[in-house]
Amino acid sequence: MSDVVAVGLVGAGPWAGMVHAPVLAAGPSTRLAGVWARRPDASAALAGEHGAPSFARIEDLFDACEAVAFCVPPDVQADLAARAARAGKAVLLEKPLAMDLDGARRLAGAVADAGVVSQMVFSLRYSRAARAFVDRARELEPFGGFGTFIASALKGGPFATPWRLEKGPLLDYGPHIIDLLDASLGRVTAVHAHGDRLAWVALTLEHEGGATSQVALSMARADDPVPPRVEVYGRKGTAQIDWSELDDDAFPVMAAEFAAAVRGGPRPPLDAAHGLRVQEILAAAEAQLTG
Repeated sequence: MSDVVAVGLVGAGPWAGMVHAPVLAAGPSTRLAGVWARRPDASAALAGEHGAPSFARIEDLFDACEAVAFCVPPDVQADLAARAARAGKAVLLEKPLAMDLDGARRLAGAVADAGVVSQMVFSLRYSRAARAFVDRARELEPFGGFGTFIASALKGGPFATPWRLEKGPLLDYGPHIIDLLDASLGRVTAVHAHGDRLAWVALTLEHEGGATSQVALSMARADDPVPPRVEVYGRKGTAQIDWSELDDDAFPVMAAEFAAAVRGGPRPPLDAAHGLRVQEILAAAEAQLTG
């Protein structure tokens, strides 16, 4: 068996073209085994850019690879990734797992039942800067934190996709901030949500150990966005990070750790079960915003 893991890609949209396809094709621990997308022309174009085949049937893609990376809307991922897991393929999953909690539970359950490797694309968490930030934050005896992700995706551009226009920032930006505060301050045990999900979402998170954090999310900013930011405060000091500190090697590190797990190395801590726990927090917040 080769050390290089053959990874198929499901999806051929902007993010797949910007991140997934070039990272998987670049290796050295992975190779792009092929692309399947709901739009055959987009699949063929993206695969051709990287010298990989484009498949007309997703089953043929599964047959050509050991693992599958997903870069499709959450509701599409929930169904197709469950099929991949049942076919015995390791899965690299985008956040959120699914459009709703039921879909996330079905996908996480399919992964658990199949016993396959799973890993979430919480992109910042693979950077050196973020890992140093989390280590620093945990040493501070933290009691509070704050996270912001304010951007302009609802105003147009390649990421103003139907599911984002419907759901707003909670499902798209929320997983990043919640995951990072969860890692830094302790497991989130409760969430309190206020605001308008298409304008401004305000969350208060309660953490194991007694820490509390606040989150502000919006996709409705009219001018140029500022980098998302997380701050942690503790009895021994403070720590902060923003997305401008995302290392160039964050995605290659993600791919290398995924490949190592597929080859029998340590299972990723940011797996589908973790993605489900984040989705449970998101679902509780969404219910409060829409109830």
